[in-house]
Amino acid sequence: MLTRCRRLLKTIGYRAVSRIIDYKITRYTRYKTLDYGFIRYGLLALLAGLTIVACSSGPFGSTVSLDKTSETTSETISARTSKESLIVLWDKGYVTEEDEAIQKVVDDWNAQSDLQVELSFYNSGEIAPRTLRFSQAGQSPDILFAAKSVYPVSDWDGKLADVSDVVSPLLESYTEVALRSAKVYGSEKAGDRYYAVPLNQSTTHIYYWKDLLQEAGYRPADIPAEWDDFWAFWQTVQDNLAPAYPGLRSIGLPYSKNASDTYHIFEHVLSAYNVTLVDAQGKLLVDDPTVKAGIVDCLNWYLQFYKAGYAPSEAVRWLDPENNRNFLNRAVVMTPNPTMSIPAAVRNDDAIYLEQLGTVPFPNKPDGAPLPHFVSIRQAVVFADAPNVRGAKDFLTYLTQPAVLSDFLKASYGRYIPPSIGHIEADLFWQDAADPHVSAVVETVMAGQTQPFQNVYNPAYGMVMEQNVWGQAVYDVAMNNMSAEEAATAAIAQIKSIFQSQL
Repeated sequence: MLTRCRRLLKTIGYRAVSRIIDYKITRYTRYKTLDYGFIRYGLLALLAGLTIVACSSGPFGSTVSLDKTSETTSETISARTSKESLIVLWDKGYVTEEDEAIQKVVDDWNAQSDLQVELSFYNSGEIAPRTLRFSQAGQSPDILFAAKSVYPVSDWDGKLADVSDVVSPLLESYTEVALRSAKVYGSEKAGDRYYAVPLNQSTTHIYYWKDLLQEAGYRPADIPAEWDDFWAFWQTVQDNLAPAYPGLRSIGLPYSKNASDTYHIFEHVLSAYNVTLVDAQGKLLVDDPTVKAGIVDCLNWYLQFYKAGYAPSEAVRWLDPENNRNFLNRAVVMTPNPTMSIPAAVRNDDAIYLEQLGTVPFPNKPDGAPLPHFVSIRQAVVFADAPNVRGAKDFLTYLTQPAVLSDFLKASYGRYIPPSIGHIEADLFWQDAADPHVSAVVETVMAGQTQPFQNVYNPAYGMVMEQNVWGQAVYDVAMNNMSAEEAATAAIAQIKSIFQSQL
């Protein structure tokens, strides 16, 4: 049965499964008949799909080994005794086209190189810890590409090869955020060296339904650019739609301790209110009373929409895919998301993609200054003790050629964009003004309205993100009867403990 479900997912994809289930439900509503065989297989396929389609890869939720790939990787690594092949471990893609795209890169490389690449896929939650175990056993792969590959950084200290010679040819083209991220260990320790090769980037933008906005009596041009006006606007949208859609919520913010989206978005709120936890030298600032006061204010601000009923009550239980699902099922009018997975889900439907779906940046800060968008950089690393470090670097140099990398990223329907200005300028796909979603994200990046997460200043902050400290704090206020003051105190204590453990 599981094999059949996997085949179903690979053949038609998560979105099609969802649509078929919707169709069966409609048939039941009209004709009171159920296809129990389909429901059994479809629900299993859907559950498997949820593991694949998390909108922000993270450690939260289940991990599932992928058929024989995960089971045989350790045998492949331990059996290799020469430098005739490269072992490459790769994050399982959001859609099958992503996996097919990197497989095509590998096939093209293998066709022209004596050094053959052996590619294996893992789900995001298991790939980094498995790789670490291989490395600790003296069986390091050559290359790892994983969204969470280097948390905690202390586990990888001394295990990553210097890949500055791969990064250097693109030094003038990579964005500042990409270069900071590629240092991995922080600028103070890494100096001029780079220990990761940036392969893509994503920003958090806000997605909304234009047609629902129109039903509420507004046009996209009516959406305010100022902070307080922006959020009050969406509350008014819900109020206007309430007679026709009493269950509809206008603000799809996550309030869950298990969704990485929660910390992504709460980091933007902290930045909007100029709350800085780590300075440019990597020093932790949480002992400053003004920092704690700022965290308290941000928690109170964030929780107001949940308490007032403008965010879904179930948002405290969301996992990463569920703000996507609630939005695409039109249970919410707008939602922020850390990648372009929402536009990617409807890209093949022009009516929805071009006419109904809208994308906007975050509004200006409360003080009127522009709010830079946090950028996530996904990178590949090479292991210093791998049998073929030089060959691994050669493969990554091949992959980062503009045409090769752009074709690979386009296969994910533009969910991620290239990490360098040169890559963006080299392909008209990223410059298409007629594409309302990709162009919005590219415009933000090209204008320099971005900022790195604070782990680039001190890698210990990566564990703050990994442990979802902000998700826990938000959840504690929403569900555990904590005050914002108590939740902030607990969060600060956890952050200090994390930083101490990473010394």
